[in-house]
Amino acid sequence: MDFPQELSVKEITEIIQGQALGDENAKALGLNELHVVRQGDVTFVDHPKYYNKVLNSSASVVIINKEVPSPEGKTLILHDQPFKAFNMLINKFRAFKSSDKFVSESAKIGKNTVIQPGAFIGNNVTIGDDCIIHANVSVYDNSVIGNNVIIHSGSVVGADAYYFQKKEGRFSKFHSGGRAVINDDVEIGSNCCIDKGVTADTIIGRGTKFDNHCQVGHDTIIGENCLIGAFAAIAGVTKIEDDVIIWARVAINKDIVIGKGAEILATSAVDKSIEGGITYMGSPVMEVKKYWRNMIFMKQLPDLIRSLKKK
Repeated sequence: MDFPQELSVKEITEIIQGQALGDENAKALGLNELHVVRQGDVTFVDHPKYYNKVLNSSASVVIINKEVPSPEGKTLILHDQPFKAFNMLINKFRAFKSSDKFVSESAKIGKNTVIQPGAFIGNNVTIGDDCIIHANVSVYDNSVIGNNVIIHSGSVVGADAYYFQKKEGRFSKFHSGGRAVINDDVEIGSNCCIDKGVTADTIIGRGTKFDNHCQVGHDTIIGENCLIGAFAAIAGVTKIEDDVIIWARVAINKDIVIGKGAEILATSAVDKSIEGGITYMGSPVMEVKKYWRNMIFMKQLPDLIRSLKKK
């Protein structure tokens, strides 16, 4: 997530009421979580387990809850609640804005695009040419939709990330400052939800098609020309490469990669990264030939047990 303009560490410390440990004049361009952090970004860490990883990341500014030696080229900001401070920055620059119209005046709608009655188009949304947005679709603020996109009734683009931190027996919301980006020639069925990124973007690649009732979690990247079957549930921070086919009721875990051209058969569950160009089945998934071979062995198991008992 980029700031509207670069900020000095001094300006950031004033917003979050922190204490700079280093150069107050150092500049920051935006903020991001660790897995997408860039040089020039602000990030945070609030647990000693992750200090080393965060302090050696690409981040230029780190909000931290303990005074530690600062690596070369980094500026630290001391704050007793870094998670809260990071949320303060998101809310400062990407705060929720209420709407009083179905289509915001700040939305940019392309040529020949049809917005059906009852659809909601939020603030600063961009929609390209030749799209059809059906009734009762909700496109949340800052979402980006390309050309020739069809979104069917009941679907939501850009809902908040399902992301919470548990401390002292309570769940605190990680506020979402990212976007949902839908590229050209995508079709989204009814009652789907594409969550926005927490600080970066959730991206749907050109030509990908969704059936009804699909869920895509925050910061997930889906490649081009994929097919996503009904009731598929794709967790956050997952990468699905081009030409992947995911059939109905497939569940995919977070932080994994589905290789190019993989096919996952219905009702399967994917718990770790899998290679492309292979057909998978099962829970957890395995190559389909291995799955059916195992099923044959399982069917033979009762007879094997009976024969052993007779001996």
